[in-house]
Amino acid sequence: MIGNRTTHRTADGVRVPGTWRHAFICNGGSYFLTDLFIYADGLVDCWELVTLDEFEQKLRCGWVATDLPDGARVSAHHLASWTFGEPSTWLTPDLLLAEVRDTVDELNGRPDSTDRCLAAVDVFMADRTEDNRAAARTAYLAIPETVRLYALGDMDRKDHPLRVLVAGPGGRTPDEREETVTQEVYDEAVAYFEEREQWRAKAPSRVPADGPAESFAPAVKIYHSYPQRALEDPGKKALRNDYPAPITVGDVTYPSVAHAYWARSVAAPEARTAVVAAETGAKARTVAAAAPRREGWEQVRTAVMAGLLRAKYAQHPDLAAILLATGDATVLYDDADSGFWGENGGRGRNWTGRLLELVRSELLARQTLVD
Repeated sequence: MIGNRTTHRTADGVRVPGTWRHAFICNGGSYFLTDLFIYADGLVDCWELVTLDEFEQKLRCGWVATDLPDGARVSAHHLASWTFGEPSTWLTPDLLLAEVRDTVDELNGRPDSTDRCLAAVDVFMADRTEDNRAAARTAYLAIPETVRLYALGDMDRKDHPLRVLVAGPGGRTPDEREETVTQEVYDEAVAYFEEREQWRAKAPSRVPADGPAESFAPAVKIYHSYPQRALEDPGKKALRNDYPAPITVGDVTYPSVAHAYWARSVAAPEARTAVVAAETGAKARTVAAAAPRREGWEQVRTAVMAGLLRAKYAQHPDLAAILLATGDATVLYDDADSGFWGENGGRGRNWTGRLLELVRSELLARQTLVD
């Protein structure tokens, strides 16, 4: 199960979502409590990236350990070490492998074993034949034992109605108790699922009051480039900070946002003059890099950039139209010179992209909102 434990890795510039869980690795007879990373593309990091088939081999040979012998030595990331004393674990290689496979399905938005079981139950409730019941029972048994209790999301009844339903009247529940199901208990389980279906049909969709969390428009990437001059039809190149679109801030006119940003970053007035005079935004950066920074620049640079972007798009309505045309898309801004300003294949913080989204929303608000 993913829960709140989310992570990712970057492969060929693509962000691959993942999650992690604790596991024991047995190496050279010693055991290590570590993190097992599971990714949406089916790779698992158990001290090395392996496929699901290779991960199964790691389980079968005991490298990823589910059998914890009494008296074995254990350590946890050099934080502590101890010796197993009467250890108890409910995991087996088959169970852990099944849980990992479910996690990969969940990361990809596909039905996992629990979803497949509940779909089979829906089929049975619509057509209550013994064949359909048997299919639902098989699907229930395919859920890893460690997560069956949570299949219905009911912390009071747990999975009891599910076990009763797939057993049928006179049948035995598929658990260690193997209770014989009476007609009365079975009727209660059927009523439970009928009420559950009615609740699901009536339940309103859970949409936040101020709209969905995700963008409607596909993400927009503004690739790194070095624009030398203004273009008749610049497209998204116009959204780059070094695009030659002069802005006036105070009593100074700068050739581009990049010129203004770098001029404001330096301490000495003569250095600022040299930055403003630079031929391109890239050269402005080079000039500024050779001069001392203003004190506290790192703490104010984001606010400074936000103000400069507001000035650019307020003073150039044609460029504002290009920004507004991106809709509500996530803006990914490449910046080979900065992991702070650039997204850079998932490795940067993308502050330029974030600020462009902010300025875009402000432009749209001025167009559409009436006080």
